[in-house]
Amino acid sequence: MEGKIAIIGDGDSITVFKAAGVATFAAENENKAKEILRKVAKEYKIIFLTEELARPLSTFLKRFDEEPYPVVLSIPSGNGSTGYGTECLKSAMERALGVDILFNN
Repeated sequence: MEGKIAIIGDGDSITVFKAAGVATFAAENENKAKEILRKVAKEYKIIFLTEELARPLSTFLKRFDEEPYPVVLSIPSGNGSTGYGTECLKSAMERALGVDILFNN
């Protein structure tokens, strides 16, 4: 599992990551993304998940907060950002540090 990175998202959004050597997994909906995530979580340290798939899976994704790996990060898709990834990052920082040092809100 050392240093392995994956991304789960729609085909257009993940194509560029493949060129960078990231393992790509296409998922057309949140059910498929959840299925893929269950499989790849055992093998990858960092897993990117597009925001459109991450938001409906937010409750499921909380289980990954309890372990050091894999780190599951929500990122914008090719359609642009919904702000969900930023919300998750802010929440994680506040849990870890007790304050918001990045966004200053």
